[in-house]
Amino acid sequence: MLQYTNHFDTKTLDPFTLEKGFEAVHYEEQNKAVGYYHLPKLSQALVKELDTMRDEIDSRFDTIAVIGIGGSSLGIKAIERLLRSGTPNAKKLIYLENSDPLSIISEMEEIDKSKTLFILISKSGGTVEALSIFKRLIVSFELTLDNSDQIYVISDDNSILSRFADEHHLRRFAIPDNVGGRFSVLSAVGIVPLTLAGFDTASILKGAQDFLDRFWNRKEEHILQKASYYVSHKDQYPMNVLFAYSDAFAEFGKWVVQLWGESLGKKNRYGERVGLTPISLIGSVDQHSFLQLIIEGPLNKTVTFMHVESSAEHLMIPKLSLKYLEKSDFINGKSFNELINAQCQATMQSVLQSGVSVDEIAWKKIDEISVGEMIAYYELLTSISGALMEINTYDQPGVELGKTILTSYFQK
Repeated sequence: MLQYTNHFDTKTLDPFTLEKGFEAVHYEEQNKAVGYYHLPKLSQALVKELDTMRDEIDSRFDTIAVIGIGGSSLGIKAIERLLRSGTPNAKKLIYLENSDPLSIISEMEEIDKSKTLFILISKSGGTVEALSIFKRLIVSFELTLDNSDQIYVISDDNSILSRFADEHHLRRFAIPDNVGGRFSVLSAVGIVPLTLAGFDTASILKGAQDFLDRFWNRKEEHILQKASYYVSHKDQYPMNVLFAYSDAFAEFGKWVVQLWGESLGKKNRYGERVGLTPISLIGSVDQHSFLQLIIEGPLNKTVTFMHVESSAEHLMIPKLSLKYLEKSDFINGKSFNELINAQCQATMQSVLQSGVSVDEIAWKKIDEISVGEMIAYYELLTSISGALMEINTYDQPGVELGKTILTSYFQK
C-alpha cells in the first residue's frame, strides 16, 4: 500500500460533492459502460494463458517490439521503467511510436529480426503512425504475414486491424469495447507485452484490484477529497503538477499527462471549455528549473509530491571532504536515497509555505503491487474529476478532428 496525505484544507469540502463523485464512478462500474474498472479481474485469465506460452517465447525471442502510440504504449513504458531494475532478466522492449524518421531508423537498428517478437497495438485499428511504421517494418525486415508466429495484434474485436489479423491468421488479442485506449494498460495492451517480457503482471493486477476494493468499501476517501478539491478550485488552480522524486517515474508522468489531459480537456454539457492542465516534473532535477515558478510565480497550481521511502540500491555518499567544497560535507556518509527524500521534504515544505495547495504520495518501495495500485489510483482520480466537471471523460473529439484534417491533407 501507498500512503496518501492531503495537505490542503479538506474541512471546507462539500460532503454532497464527495458523495456525488463516488456515486458517479460507482454507477459506471456497476452498469459496465466503462470497462477499465473490471480489468484487474478480467485480465487474470489472460496472464494464465500467456504463462503457457512463455517457454516457447523465451526459447525464440529476447526482444519485443511494441508498435503503437499514446494509450497503446505510454502505460507499458511507464510500468517497464518502474519495474525494470527489479526485473533484470526481462526481455528488451523496443517502442516504435512516433512518425519521426530519425527515431524509426534508430529503433530499427536495435532490432534483430530473428530474435524479435513484433506486437502491433491500435484500439481503433486505424492509427496512422502505428500502421505506417508496421508497413516500414514489413518491407525493411521482409516479414512474412500469413500464419506468422512472430507478429501479434492487439485491437478492438471488430476493428479493421482485427480483420486484417484474421485474414492473415495472426495471433490476436482483443481490447474490450468499453475500455478506452488511455485506460487500457491493464488490458491485453499492457498485459501481453509485459507478461511475455517477463514482468510479474499478476501482482500488478492484484495491486490494482486491492485498491479498487478498498475504494468501493469507502476506505480510500482521500481520492474523493482530492478530486473534489481540484474541481471546486479549477478556476483558481487550473494546473496540476506531479513532482515525482525518482527518475523511474519519468515515463509514468507522461502516462499521467495523457490520461489527465485527453480525459479532462473538454467542453462540458453547457458548451463551456473546461480542463485541468497536467505537468510532470522529476525531482530533484526540476528543483533547478520549474520550482522557482511554483514558489514565486502565480498561485494557479496544485502540486502532488511523490517519493520512494526505500530504494533497492543503497548507494552511499563518501565521507570525503574536498578543499573549497566543504559546503556539501553535511551530507557525507548518508545514502543518496536519504538525500533525495530529504530534498523532496524540504521542497514540499517550501512550496507549502509559499501558499500552494499540496498533497503527498509516499511509496514504501517500488514493486508490482504498488505500481498496480498507482495505475488504479490515477485512473479513478481522472474518472471522479471528469464526473464532477460534468464532461464525457472517455471521448476525445478534439483528437479526432485533427485526424480528419490530417487525412484531408493527403487526399487533395
